[in-house]
Amino acid sequence: MASGSSAGREPYDEEAASRRPLELGVRDSASASASDHRSGNIVPRYQVGSNKADTSKKNLEAWHKKQSGADDIRKSKSGYFTAFGVDLSPDNMAVAIVYFVQGVLGLARLAVSFYLKDDLHLDPAETAVISGFSSLPWLIKPIYGFISDSIPLFGYRRRSYLILSGFLGAFSWSLMATAVDSKYGAAFSILLGSLSVAFSDVVVDSMVVERARGESQSTSGSLQSLCWGSSAFGGIVSAYFSGSLVDTYGVRFVFGVTAFLPLMTSAVAVLVNERRLTPGEHAMSASGSGFIESSTQHIKQLWTSVKQPNIFLPTLFIFLWQATPHSESAMFFFITNKLGFTPEFLGRVKLVTSIASLLGVGIYNYFLKAVHLRKIFFVTTIIGSALGMTQVLLVTGLNRQFGISDEWFSIGDSLIITVLGQAAFMPVLVLAAKLCPPGMEATLFATLMSVSNAGSVTGGLVGAGLTKLLGVTRESFGNLPLLIIICNLSSLLPLPLLGLLPDEEDSDNEETKHS
Repeated sequence: MASGSSAGREPYDEEAASRRPLELGVRDSASASASDHRSGNIVPRYQVGSNKADTSKKNLEAWHKKQSGADDIRKSKSGYFTAFGVDLSPDNMAVAIVYFVQGVLGLARLAVSFYLKDDLHLDPAETAVISGFSSLPWLIKPIYGFISDSIPLFGYRRRSYLILSGFLGAFSWSLMATAVDSKYGAAFSILLGSLSVAFSDVVVDSMVVERARGESQSTSGSLQSLCWGSSAFGGIVSAYFSGSLVDTYGVRFVFGVTAFLPLMTSAVAVLVNERRLTPGEHAMSASGSGFIESSTQHIKQLWTSVKQPNIFLPTLFIFLWQATPHSESAMFFFITNKLGFTPEFLGRVKLVTSIASLLGVGIYNYFLKAVHLRKIFFVTTIIGSALGMTQVLLVTGLNRQFGISDEWFSIGDSLIITVLGQAAFMPVLVLAAKLCPPGMEATLFATLMSVSNAGSVTGGLVGAGLTKLLGVTRESFGNLPLLIIICNLSSLLPLPLLGLLPDEEDSDNEETKHS
């Protein structure tokens, strides 16, 4: 059930684009210049998997001519099938599967919500605070990149951390299934699971950054669509059962089943094309002085880039756009405690929103990825705010006066808002990728998306404060319509700052420069 202005904009919701943000990893070409073997021998998209003479200049030029308009329906010259215009090479498959795991982990989302509400008896504001706390690992993703770049494990910088991330996720959900019995234990376990997903993002998304380097907004949008399409598909796979399993077996059982899913991230490590470091290379990379020196250099380069107005100002807009409050926690309590929606029905709603999320990715990929970013932000924000107000009808019961049941109204409302929210968040990813200058692509992208996540967490905490201030509790919903109105109107506040975004001419110049 979408709520308020939250559609597609919270990093800790695996199924929504805004939520689990594509914070691409923190490897950059500055570090790669000293250790090209770290890149896993990644080559341009048209060369992946091809070692023969078919990448000659003549064939390459022909490939470029045929690429436009044919990517989505053909088998590429590299020998791989394509999805969203992207070759499904082993590395890209690894990226897609990790994002699929993020989506399928939504199996436990409803179980967590019901566990916090019914087993731990928390209020909406407390639930929102725990959700915000669990998002903290998404705010420091560049640190994970420094670690993976400078401290290889067992000779690998990618494979080893994917394996460990999967094991950490399995451990966190195992705790939820067996040992957790307090809000502090729940917050800690959910935090570990969030760290698992965030760290795996750092590893696989660096591959996406390398492929997006110097590409057009359209091509970059295709790469983002592959990632988020995979996540949405994972959400579809798990959506319906997320509710029915809670109804039939209880939340602990769902947590136990979920504990097996992160192991897919560990298994996918075999698909990553990475050369193992020699003992000498391993020792040199793992030295403490090398880590400190590398981290210091990264921070200096990062600060030099971020303080530039053409990067700082759009980053400020992204933060403010994400930082508007939302009323999701309060709405969850309303539809379960007041309207009596069961876990099974909410699972069906989640299935609809997962399909809608995939539809939103498709709409952006085929119709909006060439549209200027300012126009997309403006239109989707206006429409999203207006549609978000329809939840007042559900809270006040006016929908029933129009002959629409609460269940059908909830499904339709969630469908429309999710499609719009997903399509609206995709430009954030593209904008962040386009802001990254050569030599700092991956690190700066991760930093920008961490800022975006910080905005989402801020919005969640502000929403929790408003919920508390207005006296909305697990049983009292008198001021919930006012909360919804405030949250939706606040989503319009960043619009006067659209001028902080690069205009179309600047965007084209940047693409030419980076190419």
